[in-house]
Amino acid sequence: MEKKWWHNSVVYQIYPRSFMDSNADGIGDLKGIIEKLDYLKLLGIDVIWLSPVYKSPNDDNGYDISDYCDIMEEFGTMNDMDELISEANRREIKIVMDLVVNHTSDEHPWFIESRKSKDNPYRDYYVWRDPVNGSKPNDLPSVFSGSAWEYDEQTGQYFLHLFSKRQPDLNWENPKVHEEVYNMMNFWLDKGIGGFRMDVIDLIGKIPDQEITANGPKLHEFLKEMNKKTFGNHDVLTVGETWGATPEIAKLYSDPARNELSMIFQFEHIGLDQQEGKEKWDLKPLNLLELKEVFNKWQTQLDGKAWNSLFWNNHDLPRIVSRWGNDKEYRIESAKMLATILHLMQGTPYIYQGEEIGMTNIRFESIDEYDDIETKNMYNDRISKGYKHEDIMESIYTKGRDNARTPMQWNGEKHGGFTKGNPWLTVNPNFTKINVEQSINDSDSIFHHYRQLIQLRKENPAIVYGSFEMLAEKDEKVFAYERQYNGEKFLVVANFTNEETNFSYSNNYNEVSIILSNYKDSSVTGVNNSLRPYEAIVYKIK
Repeated sequence: MEKKWWHNSVVYQIYPRSFMDSNADGIGDLKGIIEKLDYLKLLGIDVIWLSPVYKSPNDDNGYDISDYCDIMEEFGTMNDMDELISEANRREIKIVMDLVVNHTSDEHPWFIESRKSKDNPYRDYYVWRDPVNGSKPNDLPSVFSGSAWEYDEQTGQYFLHLFSKRQPDLNWENPKVHEEVYNMMNFWLDKGIGGFRMDVIDLIGKIPDQEITANGPKLHEFLKEMNKKTFGNHDVLTVGETWGATPEIAKLYSDPARNELSMIFQFEHIGLDQQEGKEKWDLKPLNLLELKEVFNKWQTQLDGKAWNSLFWNNHDLPRIVSRWGNDKEYRIESAKMLATILHLMQGTPYIYQGEEIGMTNIRFESIDEYDDIETKNMYNDRISKGYKHEDIMESIYTKGRDNARTPMQWNGEKHGGFTKGNPWLTVNPNFTKINVEQSINDSDSIFHHYRQLIQLRKENPAIVYGSFEMLAEKDEKVFAYERQYNGEKFLVVANFTNEETNFSYSNNYNEVSIILSNYKDSSVTGVNNSLRPYEAIVYKIK
């Protein structure tokens, strides 16, 4: 595989609304991000994925765009955006923009025109259908609960919205839509951005009349064209959000010979604590054997043929230390363990803001304290279906999107140093103990562990390009694997539980040295040949 700059990069996702507020209005902004670029440089990342900052009425926190070539007033101006790109580039940090082209806001000029009449030139920019037997065209559901069809009285037709009814789906069967999208993408590429993260890109090939949403038959044809007309002419990173991807599908997207994307986000591991055939809110405990099986499959089947994205968190997912670690007595150990096993696999790691200091999930007392549209819709839907309030709240505490969206915790001062005003969403009250200032000052912190992991990737080709071999596949407590490349070999061993467990993998090698651990006194042979709770050790094998 031809080597690319993003193969040994580490990406940091910023959710701008919650990152840093520079003007005391309670909302994070672009100037706030600029203020914190030196912090990100200290962490060692070299790419920022910026969640949407485009003009938006904020029905879905910026993923409902009303103008792709303007900036949301709450976040600043285009001059601020240009300054952010320039200041980041000066620090050798690239900005990856969030591309949302499955749908727009209902306040986008295209949709305002589209809904005026059936013969409006913009009508076919969106998906409109006649009623069937006086009702919705079919049973396609919205991701945000209810039907994906909304009746529009003015023209007597339904429009499609796979998400909120304020997020009408673009019609990718219309070549004019392609042209508009490509012009917009080139506008941003010409500003010097480092690429695009593509929101629900696997939906643009949908055939709604057949109830096909993901992986439609023309999807890859559209992506090849997009590559050719836009980012294929630049040395940039592109990553697609593809919830339904398998390794075979991933190769279609990211095999370099196909000229589509650099990589995709696959979510197979993310669904492992969800009951089979049910919704994400229907919880079950994680089975470590299943997690290892999923990672093993993706690591081995993409090796040399496509490229993995490595992530635990994003703006839609709960905090990993609360989800699969232990955010109480072993918060530091389990956060470091989870980081270690992820970052030393093959692929490009993604860190979500606050992950590097071990930020945790939030538990608001009342549904009224939540902001997220998906959470609120689900709550109302389940209450109407007879679910108990307590059970719904437990699902929200575990899986709600606002877990990731509470403001960044910078220091122990009021509102965690995020704002001098009133924050748009309550700061997690544990900010007095969990914050950036404390993390930087503690040489044994989660933050410094992340710095070391990033440095290991930069300095060791075996971590970037090495083969992957899962060890102890049937061990229900230990996650262990080997990486090997050009005679270099690394062994990663981690206890995924809060109990001691035995291990002997390092005893199978002649000469072993520890290069990183989350306990200060980890031993080459193990303490009494055992791993302590959440202990993770990285060995170099000679």
